[in-house]
Amino acid sequence: MRGKLIVVSGPSGAGKSTLIRASLEAVPELAYSVSATTRAPRPGEQDGRDYVFLSRGEFERWIGEGRFLEWAEYSGNLYGTPEQKVDELLDRGKSVILEIELQGARQVKTKRPDAVMVFVRAPSLEETRRRLTGRATETEEAMESRLATAVGEVAATGEFEFEIVNADRTRARNDMIETMESIVRGGNGA
Repeated sequence: MRGKLIVVSGPSGAGKSTLIRASLEAVPELAYSVSATTRAPRPGEQDGRDYVFLSRGEFERWIGEGRFLEWAEYSGNLYGTPEQKVDELLDRGKSVILEIELQGARQVKTKRPDAVMVFVRAPSLEETRRRLTGRATETEEAMESRLATAVGEVAATGEFEFEIVNADRTRARNDMIETMESIVRGGNGA
């Protein structure tokens, strides 16, 4: 049986990566799709594990070759989902999680209407700012750009079947795992 395509989106600093990791550990039917990006690796990130790190020229060549399920420019960098790997995992019966921003999520939903959409957000814009500041990986300009983008992203929550508000880590983790189990084992859960 073919797996489900699951799109997880939301503002930077919402805790998407942490919640996805917890889901992958708890739900064996899940697999993670590694995105490609032109941004520089952050400390501790590894090529092929965290992202496929490409030059802008390589990324643009992949676009021209039609190798992405979706792609978008976000805060001055390109991000995309290599389509072949996603289809290989789905064909093997794995449900695939894509962690992508709103533009890309919309592209996936258009190309793959059966994709299940999950939105993750912090409880407030102030909390998003605090989390981004705590990361210490962003310039002030990049952080302000991400915060401005977050306002528009939160306004789009109605486009998603599920919403996880990450105010309390334990509760958000449990909500995410329950949501993933529902999607994988019981249809789309809606």
